Amino acid sequence: MLRLPKNFETFNEARQKSFMSLYEAKQSGKKVIGTFCSYTPVEIIHAAGAIPVGLCGKSEQGIPEAEAHLPKNLCPLIKASYGMALSDQCPYFYFSDGILAETTCDGKKKMYELMSTFKPVHVLNLPQSKDQAFAIESWTEEIKRAAAFLEKLFNVTITEEKLHDAIVYRNRVRKAIVDLYEVAKLKPSPVSGYEISTVAESADFHFTDDDLVAKLEKITAEFKSRVRNDEGRPRVLITGCPNAGVRDKLIKRLEELGADYVCADVCSGPRAQKFMVDENSEPYRAIAERYLKINCSVMTPNTARFDDIKSLVKEYQVDGVIEMVLQGCHTFAVEAFNTMKLVQEGLNLPYLRLDTDFSQSDSGQIETRLGAFIEMMEVA
Repeated sequence: MLRLPKNFETFNEARQKSFMSLYEAKQSGKKVIGTFCSYTPVEIIHAAGAIPVGLCGKSEQGIPEAEAHLPKNLCPLIKASYGMALSDQCPYFYFSDGILAETTCDGKKKMYELMSTFKPVHVLNLPQSKDQAFAIESWTEEIKRAAAFLEKLFNVTITEEKLHDAIVYRNRVRKAIVDLYEVAKLKPSPVSGYEISTVAESADFHFTDDDLVAKLEKITAEFKSRVRNDEGRPRVLITGCPNAGVRDKLIKRLEELGADYVCADVCSGPRAQKFMVDENSEPYRAIAERYLKINCSVMTPNTARFDDIKSLVKEYQVDGVIEMVLQGCHTFAVEAFNTMKLVQEGLNLPYLRLDTDFSQSDSGQIETRLGAFIEMMEVA
């Protein structure tokens, strides 16, 4: 009999509900694999008969526990993820049978070494440059190694038919999420970016929902039917690090102050979700090709990211760009210089860089800077 975590009663209602759906799936014999990154090929998890679950920490919760093992100046996303796992505060890690990790940054790959002492962890070695001739071959082999790990862990066989079915399903989910994001292309956007991103992120926690695509399509249609008379609100693109841990003090406050958050140039946003897996090619190679199209600051060079920003600015009719850099994230911090040059000189748009973490200590300062940024866009 599976037990609930000792701190289950402290979870909020939404967290308890999603946890219970996973609990029931586990009770019925389903397996669960935790993931931390958009580079993780979830198709092989589905093909192994398991449920993929995102595990990234999104708040200060778990950070004090993590700092007993990890440096205080490490990225807050890494510390929160590790601390919540270590202390059983993450309900999804709690029921994960194993972890598919990846070498997207030095902090994460060293953290995985510690995590592997209390949960089975398989690390995919991501190429650091996707432009090299060997990149696609090595990444394809890494995905095959990860599939072998799942087969051994669960004593199953990942057949080509199962892999194809998983590819088709995930393509349908991605298409539905992209359509949802693209509601904000309407001017004015009929719904706040905070609400759109909340729905898009919640899709990751419909673990056993066979009607997920239909539900996303229904919500998208409902959003499109709304009418907002806010023609004069500046339209903002947010780029940089994953922003889930700072949504309230950044995105929510931005919109409360009078701007619209219409697009995210982040790894879970439309520019990454738009890539589909070729359903008619050899599955492992096709999966590898799809995931290597994601543009992240861990890649060198990463010029395609700036092409993404230019396209998104045009498609979403953006008036200004905010770059959010988490403290300790060196790759995005260094790359921010080129982002600033692109936005200010290449696109002639206002640019704001915010360096922050998951704490609320800088909320007042961020609010002041957001207010000034909105005024700058209104003048421009």
